Amino acid sequence: MERGAYILQSNLADFEQRLEAYLSVKHAWGVANGTDSLHIILRAAGIGPGDEVIVPSHTYIATAAAVHFSGATPVLVDCGPDHLIDPEAARLSITPRTKAIMPVHLNGRTCDMASLMALAEEHGLLIVEDAAQAIGSEFGGRCAGTFGIAGSFSFYPAKVLGCFGDGGGVVTNDDEMARRMALLRDHGRDERGEVVTWGFNSRLDNLQAAVLNVKMGYLDGEIARRRQIAARYRSHLEEIRGMTLPPGPDGDPDHFDVYQNYEVESGRRDELRTFLQERGVRTIVQWGGKPVHQFSGLGFENVRLPNTDRLFTRCFLLPMNTSLSDDDVDYICRLIREFYAQT
Repeated sequence: MERGAYILQSNLADFEQRLEAYLSVKHAWGVANGTDSLHIILRAAGIGPGDEVIVPSHTYIATAAAVHFSGATPVLVDCGPDHLIDPEAARLSITPRTKAIMPVHLNGRTCDMASLMALAEEHGLLIVEDAAQAIGSEFGGRCAGTFGIAGSFSFYPAKVLGCFGDGGGVVTNDDEMARRMALLRDHGRDERGEVVTWGFNSRLDNLQAAVLNVKMGYLDGEIARRRQIAARYRSHLEEIRGMTLPPGPDGDPDHFDVYQNYEVESGRRDELRTFLQERGVRTIVQWGGKPVHQFSGLGFENVRLPNTDRLFTRCFLLPMNTSLSDDDVDYICRLIREFYAQT
């Protein structure tokens, strides 16, 4: 702040280089927020009016909104048992207008990218990744956000890597995509300052980049602690009938999960949430308790997604952050066991 260095300055360049190294990608650009990052990728990929993009309904509205405001049509599909996009549901939704599949790596877990990449290759489709909740997450030893034509990240304060306001990033290994995204984030200006195309005002400011530079040094420790908490939850709760837990940290050799959230299922969700709240434990149902297709103002009245519909009668988030002590986690687990022991 004393330097008066606020926009497109050295702290941002430093952060972008650190992000490239962390994710093993060629190009990373900081943008204003995670929603803009998706919009910029879609526009840079040439996706627009007349195109369809396959999107899971179990996601934040920003995912589908980015497709809508690119001029394309979001086609909402069902999730699988892992709460992530179901590759078979995506396959059944492909039409001659389909241009891309947008997997969303929710809760710090990367989607089944082997199946999705094979599906995209078979049908000549692009993969655009929404990795807003998944920095550091891996599938098959490869980072979320690095499989497709480009990946999007959010640095909203609640994320595993969060700044002190809104922030986002786009990453790619494609040189031409990188050039287009750099132009789109800064009014269409090239490295000479010449406006060569229409663009947006969507730059990660230097102050937030400086914050992220500091927090990058703690990211691996943040992830390790979240994985410890997830393992502790699982060890105390996995035998409870009526609850479904995320896989444990060592439960699947293909996945490295970072547990942005700890999303569980319960057939008595609302009773359990009330029980916990009365004893000082707050929980969350993501996104107001509705997947995208259930928001009546968006025009998806005829969309029926049975897995997602059922999930949203059962799912909620247990506390998951690095301020939790082992005693805190044990207390939450004791309460849940007490609740189920009463019936």
